[in-house]
Amino acid sequence: MPTQADGSGVRPHERKAVVLAAACNFVLLGSYYILRPLRDTVATVLGADQLQWLFTATFIGTLLASAIYAALATRIRLTRFLPGLFWFWLVNVVVFEALFRLAPANYWLGASYYVWFSVTNLFMISVFWSLMVDVFSAGQATRLFALIAAGGAIGAISGPLLTHLLVRRLGISGMLAVAAAGLALVIVLVHLLMREKRRLQGQHSEVQQSTLDHALSGTGLDGFRQLFKSRFALNQAGFMLLMTWVNTVAYFIQTDVVARTLSGIASRAVAIADIDLVVNVCTAAVLVFGLGRYVRLFGVSAGLVLNPLLMVGAFLATALSPTLFMVQALQVVRRVAQYAIARPSREMCFTVVDQADRYKSKNVIDTVVYRFGDVSSAWMQGGLRALGVGLTGTVAVGIGASVAWGTVALALGRGYEKLRRRGDDAHNRAGREAARDGS
Repeated sequence: MPTQADGSGVRPHERKAVVLAAACNFVLLGSYYILRPLRDTVATVLGADQLQWLFTATFIGTLLASAIYAALATRIRLTRFLPGLFWFWLVNVVVFEALFRLAPANYWLGASYYVWFSVTNLFMISVFWSLMVDVFSAGQATRLFALIAAGGAIGAISGPLLTHLLVRRLGISGMLAVAAAGLALVIVLVHLLMREKRRLQGQHSEVQQSTLDHALSGTGLDGFRQLFKSRFALNQAGFMLLMTWVNTVAYFIQTDVVARTLSGIASRAVAIADIDLVVNVCTAAVLVFGLGRYVRLFGVSAGLVLNPLLMVGAFLATALSPTLFMVQALQVVRRVAQYAIARPSREMCFTVVDQADRYKSKNVIDTVVYRFGDVSSAWMQGGLRALGVGLTGTVAVGIGASVAWGTVALALGRGYEKLRRRGDDAHNRAGREAARDGS
């Protein structure tokens, strides 16, 4: 019989794993939100009319990175592969820190950093959550993922706050050094999480039964093939694609309005960091006080559908008042809903698939599909601008994408419930057979 959960939904044997997971997410997103405002500041310098080219370069880079990731995952055991990825990213940050110190205003260096971070950030977050869905079961996820995500949201508050306080003093290169130190700590926590999974399995506690002491089976193309073989994976991809369309529409609006409203680079960095700070404070509050109970009461499907509904209202409000304040409010609503509601709910869906899919098809969806949504939406935005379509047309696209997103979210939630019931039935049958054999 499982031990009783406390008021937060955590059972005694799960506490160490949850603390480690939340701490890892805390540090990872703290580092992420130091790196992100620097990327978005570079975008305001390059200009909104260059974004479609940057998005295209990012998509090509993501395709290449995803192919390399998949090939290595089938050759290196996961206990080395997962921390090895964070070591690679840490070295990248150190290299950029040195380059920005030498040439802080170089156009091509800024564009390179923009593309590098836009590729890398998705992999960082995807790999972390791949490990989470490979540690915690579907039942645990509904109780624990909100708390783990809250750790990340609370940690992410420190990134924009540090940027706000230190960017004028340390400059871009100094902030990159701070982020590199954070990634070093993430590596330590990843090792501790993998060790904790083995401990829980040794105690026969509730946990995913897959192991990490092997490379993934199959080939590097399996993640792509699964999108066309599984309706559930296809709905996951559709959910991600439409979410990125909504994100990109809002991002274009933000970049354009910030560039027109604020002239100084430091002022732009502070304005973007301020959005990040408000987003993460609100996200942490929702995750700590609301999402866990919301999902337990209404189910994963309700968590998936709520985000698109909120975005319809946010776009309408922006159309009525296209000011810097309203654009900042749009970004806050969009990102709080995405990080506090859509992301944890979507990650729960991966707990009911095979281990290989948790790393392969999940990575393709989190990176390649995401960036395909970015680049397709970016070129669509460029086409609308060339045709003279203004804010009203952009908002209309955002509303249409949000409605389609909600439809796919509902189908994804139904698929999750079906697979979870199937898994629960198989687990119960195995338990009955083991009890019968023992008697």
